Amino acid sequence: MRTFWLPVLGLSLIALGWIGCGSAAFAQTADATEKEIERYRAMISDPMANPAFLNVDRGEALWSLARGTKNVSLQTCDLGEGAGKIDGAYAKLPRYFKDADRVMDLEQRLLWCMEAVQGFDTKDIIKRRFSGPGVVSDMEDLVAYIAQKSSGAKFAVTHSHPKEQEVYAVGEAMFYRRSAVMDFSCATCHSEDGKRIRLQGLPNLTKPGKAVQETMGSWPTYRVSQSQMRTMQHRLWDCYRQMRMPIPDYASDGITALTLYLTKNAEGGEILVPSIKR
Repeated sequence: MRTFWLPVLGLSLIALGWIGCGSAAFAQTADATEKEIERYRAMISDPMANPAFLNVDRGEALWSLARGTKNVSLQTCDLGEGAGKIDGAYAKLPRYFKDADRVMDLEQRLLWCMEAVQGFDTKDIIKRRFSGPGVVSDMEDLVAYIAQKSSGAKFAVTHSHPKEQEVYAVGEAMFYRRSAVMDFSCATCHSEDGKRIRLQGLPNLTKPGKAVQETMGSWPTYRVSQSQMRTMQHRLWDCYRQMRMPIPDYASDGITALTLYLTKNAEGGEILVPSIKR
């Protein structure tokens, strides 16, 4: 027995040595890849190289376009800073709106203004909520324009109204809620430091600090892999899809709750949008 186990033990120690070397090599490869990704992002960070600024231009035109049965533009819409005022508004969303008696994110608020202020039928807007081949999204364009007006500002969502506190609590519960066939939650991927999926870093979004600030501060973004500009609504929709959970309704209260939880965690973080990602 002794003669048998010693060689096996030796082989095991050798194997462990190779595993250790392999782990170190993988870490070095991952770090090198991350540096190259950052270098690539820096190369295309100039507004003239970011296609999302085309969305910004289209969104500016849509903001001032009179539509609906009332034939008025969205310049009469109050995003929290007063009718038509958009500078810095994105940095304070989601927030409670007294006229609607609801906590809303930007896309929810825009839909509300289209219906209540413009008298506009939003069925087609919702149908084209996400862009794709041959499909232009008014909402993505508007979000790009409005969010860009907060670029350089810092997140400062309020948490004083009882409904904001309630919605934040709902968002936190949703973040940790495991469900569906894979028994996943947002926290499965985003509640620990140093996690990766393949070579993609997975930021810890549960604690205030750099990781969640940089993550939330980079949306909306242009996704090179999709050749489209994407909003936080799309990011969360796609996360639920990948977790094999029921697809959430567009501009739902649940998505707003989750967004408020994440944005509150990112408080004080700088907004630099539209960004560009792989």
